[in-house]
Amino acid sequence: MTKDCIALIGFMATGKTAVGKLLAEYLGRDYKFIEIDKIIIDDAGKSIPQIFSEDGEIRFREYEIVACKKASKLDKVVISCGGGVVLNKINIDYLKQSCHIVLLQASAEEIYKRVIKNGKETRPLIAKEDPKAEIKKVLKFREPFYRAAAELTIKATEKKLEDIVIEIIEKTKIKA
Repeated sequence: MTKDCIALIGFMATGKTAVGKLLAEYLGRDYKFIEIDKIIIDDAGKSIPQIFSEDGEIRFREYEIVACKKASKLDKVVISCGGGVVLNKINIDYLKQSCHIVLLQASAEEIYKRVIKNGKETRPLIAKEDPKAEIKKVLKFREPFYRAAAELTIKATEKKLEDIVIEIIEKTKIKA
């Protein structure tokens, strides 16, 4: 089966949305960009911070499974996955059916710089007293999950978006 989908995985603030939008643009008008988080927000009828505070992380992860299943059934899409999508193997199994899974990696320091720019309140996972320590802790925990899920790993620190996009296209051999 030819894979005509790319799912971008990685920790928060590794560039999944920015790279994903540009990648879909490079691949042409037949491709569209979608975000798992947007599907979750639409399904839940509330924001991700609201889901976490009102319903808890377990309920959020349930929404995430449904969103990955929906996304995996679409053709010619670039999918930006939430940072924790790899925590449940069923998500990866759904995505692997039709997608190349590409891990975008960034250093903990770079992630911290990017997240703090937007305010830690927008990221429930690191709305902690010491967000930098939390990033390092969660990144270390998730690293084996990211490696196990990824077909391709791209270093996303100190690279232009265009260079990342071209590298993904070349290495996945995906056609527009």
